[in-house]
Amino acid sequence: MQRKTIALLLATHLLVGGAGFAAGIYLLPILIAPPAPSGEQVAASQAQATYQGTFKRDLKDSDRLHWGEGKVSIGPSAISLMGKLAPGPDYQLYLSPEFVETEADFARLKPQMVHIGPVKTFDNFIVPLPSDVNPADYNSVIVWCETFGQFITAAQYQNP
Repeated sequence: MQRKTIALLLATHLLVGGAGFAAGIYLLPILIAPPAPSGEQVAASQAQATYQGTFKRDLKDSDRLHWGEGKVSIGPSAISLMGKLAPGPDYQLYLSPEFVETEADFARLKPQMVHIGPVKTFDNFIVPLPSDVNPADYNSVIVWCETFGQFITAAQYQNP
């Protein structure tokens, strides 16, 4: 075979392999996600909420692949979302003492934040609130992709 043909075959195979790997990273969390809580379950959780905020798509570090939208509620025993998140791996929920909408702000404030737990569904979620966490000590809720250090979304639920 000619070098040109071998180089072309190698390049196309690497391109297809890379695209397959990227598609796998994107699709795997969707395929293995547990069933999302129903609208009724989220509504019941939100009915007990003390605080509410809104996830919006137009935050500074949100983009086409990293976003959230919907009504987020913080109650005495759970944080819930009636809405959607862009699918992705290793999403984690945090409470922050300041509103955050960039990766740099998240990194700066992470030592002052409290980690609530993993977000495993992308259409609605309910994440149990640890009993030793008081949401009144914070003012914002953040979804963060731990694996890739990527800001997903945030909502402020009380004024500082």
